Amino acid sequence: MGGEETPAVRRVKAGSIAAAVNGYYRSTEFKGLAKSTQDVYSGVLNRFVERHGDGPIATMQPKNINIIIDEMADTPSAASNFRKRLKAVMDYAVSAGLRSDNPVVVAKRVKLKTKGHRTWTEEDITKFRKQHKVGTPLRLAFEVLLHTGLRRSDAVRLGWQHFTKDGFAISTKKSQGHVELCIPVHADLARYIADCPKDGPAFIATMYGRARSEKAFSSWISEAAGDAGLPEGSSPHGVRKAACRRLAEAGCSALEIMSITGHTDIREIERYCREAAKKKLAVAAMAKLQNGFDKKLPNPSDKLGKSADKSLKSLSGKAVWRSRQDSNLQPAE
Repeated sequence: MGGEETPAVRRVKAGSIAAAVNGYYRSTEFKGLAKSTQDVYSGVLNRFVERHGDGPIATMQPKNINIIIDEMADTPSAASNFRKRLKAVMDYAVSAGLRSDNPVVVAKRVKLKTKGHRTWTEEDITKFRKQHKVGTPLRLAFEVLLHTGLRRSDAVRLGWQHFTKDGFAISTKKSQGHVELCIPVHADLARYIADCPKDGPAFIATMYGRARSEKAFSSWISEAAGDAGLPEGSSPHGVRKAACRRLAEAGCSALEIMSITGHTDIREIERYCREAAKKKLAVAAMAKLQNGFDKKLPNPSDKLGKSADKSLKSLSGKAVWRSRQDSNLQPAE
């Protein structure tokens, strides 16, 4: 995998689907992906090639793709991922002159009813910190995630080698290409990493001093979250989303947040900003409602109610309701 010819597509015939996938693996688009992303993508495509690799790429039609997508109806997420990966292969096929159009463009889309990784709440953060004390590797790993907003693949690489006078300078690798980041060091995080070995491979390391793999890291954090009583699905990516949420709630603009997290799609970050704005607007709206209508009665004077000939009527007494029209035409009884 990872850009090399895999056993599933090593021996192929010209013009076949397998040949197109093989060519895609050698393309600049595929080689520009992170190694972990390459592995995921090639896993999806290799399974496709095992079943349909001998078919001609030039005659594949939208209806053929729709049949495959329908076969995956019980796993919509997998169907959606397959469609995306096949679209990339067909884009390559068009650029390589293997066909004139991309049939995936007009094939059916997969509707996913999911919100993705759950964002950690402030209550989650408090619970995790209470369970995993200062000085433990889990606490250090968590604080690195929360105070940098990095993806797990970048968080496990972060170390003193990235430290500069301006902050952590690190190059993140996304499907869209490299993103150069310079993340100022939060004062709280500075205290957590102060005792980390200067010659270590990364801040987040195993008990043997080696850097952790991103897959093992995800399981490690998720299990620790479960031990702290957090809901199922509390993952490292949820901590990254919590970092975005916190920045938005602190009043940061979408562009400011993107400069920290490395997001390239502003629409993704604007969701956090809208949610943070909704909370602030709700507080402001309720304050206006209270100030505009919920008027408090003035404190009664000590002299009120003491004169027998000027007794006050109870404010809770039953009032006689009359319409505005009646009140204009007839005097009160």
